[in-house]
Amino acid sequence: MQTDSAAAALAALGHTARLSVFRLLVRAGPDGLLVGEIAAHLDMPLSTLAHHLRSLKQAGLIVQSRNGREVLTRADTEAMRDVLGFLMSECCKGVPALADPS
Repeated sequence: MQTDSAAAALAALGHTARLSVFRLLVRAGPDGLLVGEIAAHLDMPLSTLAHHLRSLKQAGLIVQSRNGREVLTRADTEAMRDVLGFLMSECCKGVPALADPS
């Protein structure tokens, strides 16, 4: 994962509404939820939810599939694992000393 991709994912999750949507989708598991179900669970207007879903989709954190008029939304847990792996990939490797400025 590249720094830009990780930053986009973390920025998308940096909003309380989007974080709530993502956590709800994680709880729903691989079956996901219909957009209307997400709105009902979070008591969020559909127009507001659409905005937040668009941000999460652009960040690569959710996947959506259409079946007629219904839109099924699922958390992309593999993408989240990639973000977490990126954050932890250099854990405890140490930081090189800076050159002596004098």
